[in-house]
Amino acid sequence: MKVTKAIIPAGGIGTRFLPATKITPKEMLPILDKPAIQYIVEEGAKSGIETFVVVTGKSKKNIEDHFDTNSTLDSFLKGKDKSGCIEGLNKIIDSTNFIYIRQKNPLGLGHAVWTAKTVISKEYVSVMLPDEIILSQVPAILQLMQIAHQEKCNVVGVQEVPIEHVSHYGVIGIKRQFSPNLFQVKELVEKPKISDAPSNLAIIGRYVLSPNIFDILGESKIGVGGEIQLTDAIQALLYAGEKVFAYKIQGTRYDVGNPLGLLQANLDFALRDPQYSRKMLDYLQNLEKDFIVLQGQAAAQNNKIKSHTI
Repeated sequence: MKVTKAIIPAGGIGTRFLPATKITPKEMLPILDKPAIQYIVEEGAKSGIETFVVVTGKSKKNIEDHFDTNSTLDSFLKGKDKSGCIEGLNKIIDSTNFIYIRQKNPLGLGHAVWTAKTVISKEYVSVMLPDEIILSQVPAILQLMQIAHQEKCNVVGVQEVPIEHVSHYGVIGIKRQFSPNLFQVKELVEKPKISDAPSNLAIIGRYVLSPNIFDILGESKIGVGGEIQLTDAIQALLYAGEKVFAYKIQGTRYDVGNPLGLLQANLDFALRDPQYSRKMLDYLQNLEKDFIVLQGQAAAQNNKIKSHTI
């Protein structure tokens, strides 16, 4: 089984980042010198993905322009001897294909995946959420593709989360455990109550799914949150007799779909980058000293206020 296409659902409005995302897609917000979505595409390209099907919405043309050639910019950079700035991006543009499909109604992740049905043949397909960047030695989606090839079945990526956070995720129930990281799935529950959660293994933004997912999504009803849930459709695959495996992805995951996660990713990536790491460490050490001074001043001020109120 060879997986050569990836669906990237990128139709969300990005309300958590307003007003920054009024005209700029949240997927184009930068982490160091690259937009977030480029990290997803790079992961897919390293895994053998040949075609990226990007499901977009309004005000998303910047994504299309980013993954397209720009001869004027290329000539300018060449003249300044700075072609290396976008050399990696240009290699991806030259070696892969991009298809863009407009999601006319924002009806959830399941609906976004279903929207891509017209360009997916009877083949297994990967789904990569651009809100989740995963740093790993073996690309995250490739880890799932290897399991899918081995087991000839659907595979979802999972990670352990604190039990108090399970209501924010789709969560799997385990039918059988084959290794510390590989499970056969018994059930999938979207955003369960803590008391109803079958485990603390949360589904994260990487999937390899059979082509039957599109027929199921086409018949799916509105689920949790008033949206068509991909988790519910995968559960329906189970009911239809298909196997679903879950693999605990090895790597560090960043949820860049919210401001705090984007800030954390930028800080972490800067500390890992030889160009920035030393300066960032120096800055943080000085910042820590400043905070200690400020905390001391705040404590002194609080004590002063208390002494006046006694």
